[in-house]
Formats: sequence, structure tokens, C-alpha cells
Amino acid sequence: MAEGLHLNKVKITHLGQPLMSIDTHVAPGEVVTIMGPSGVGKSTLLSAIIGTLSPDFTLSGQIHLNGRDLTTLPPDERCVGILFQDALLFPHLNVGANLAFGLAQGGTRAERRTKIDTALAEVGLDGFADRDPATLSGGQRARVALMRMLLSDPHALLLDEPFSGLDAELRDQVRQLVFDHAKARGLPVLLVTHDDADAKAADGPVVRLE
Repeated sequence: MAEGLHLNKVKITHLGQPLMSIDTHVAPGEVVTIMGPSGVGKSTLLSAIIGTLSPDFTLSGQIHLNGRDLTTLPPDERCVGILFQDALLFPHLNVGANLAFGLAQGGTRAERRTKIDTALAEVGLDGFADRDPATLSGGQRARVALMRMLLSDPHALLLDEPFSGLDAELRDQVRQLVFDHAKARGLPVLLVTHDDADAKAADGPVVRLE
């Protein structure tokens, strides 16, 4: 099976009633956009991919990532990163400690701090490691959330409307930043959005759920 994210005849039912079905492939470095009205199952699909589907829902079909069958694996073994509209930074931890949460165990304290500082510099936040998340702007929080997720070394990226809370100019900047980093790492990306501008910027296939 080719590299990338494969949703092979995936169907989701809710309390026995059909909710949505999809059959698609997301190549490494490609962004596939999922669109459709509220309640059609877009975010539920992302929950199925990361392994957090509610017991009220039933999944059939298979989810493969780079040849691995993820369908029955626990979330922590799937190597899938996700970004939401809310950056979900830990308010009791500074920026550096938030990023450290994404790092794998091991390495010296100095090595881990170097990785954190490098990640911050990569998104224009050099010197922000000791900042309180409450002092950050929306765009800065979004960039910290992105790098925390990337430091966990995901093999695929899911985006659940992560740009919708940003103003138009900032939205364009953060969206391009996320896409550029994902493509540079060769990550297959699945984007859920209501915004046609997001789909256009993704410059990839669009799947419409009804």
C-alpha cells in the first residue's frame, strides 16, 4: 500500500443510523479538505482517525497510515497529530513547558531545551520559552500549538477548523505556516473547514460530505 493516509471504505454510524462514509487517500505532503454542513460527521471522522470515537458511534472500514492499520490501535500508538480551533495550551505551564509536553521522553535537559528553543525560533518566537501563555496573542498561541504538535513527531496531521478563530490577515499567515511545515515534513494533512478560502489555500482535493 502506498505511503500516506488511507481511509478505506470508512463508514460511521450513530446509534445504528448511518452518519457518513468516505473513501479517500491523502498523499505525503498533500492537504485534502473535508467540507460539509454542521452535523454531517466531519469532526467525528477526525475522532475516528485519532482513536477517540465515542461509544455511541460505530466505525467500519479501515484506516491505514504509511502501511500501518490504525483502525483498532489506541490513540497513543497512532502517531497522528491534531490541531483544533482552540490552541489548548496548558495555562499552568510556560511556553517552553508546553512544548516539552510534545517531546518524547529521554535526552538531557539541555538537549530538550535546545529542541524547544529551535522550534520557537522556527516560528518567529525566539526567546518565548519562559512566557506565560496568557500573555500571547491568538496567532502566537496558534504557532506554539503547531510546534508542540510537530515536536511529537506525528506521521499525519488533522486540522479541525484551527484557523476559524483568527482574524483574516492572521488567518492567512497561520494557515500558510501550518501548510508549509506539514509539506516540508511530508505529512499527509486532512483539513476540516467551512471556509472556501481554507480549501483554496490548501490547493488539494476537496471531499464534500452531505
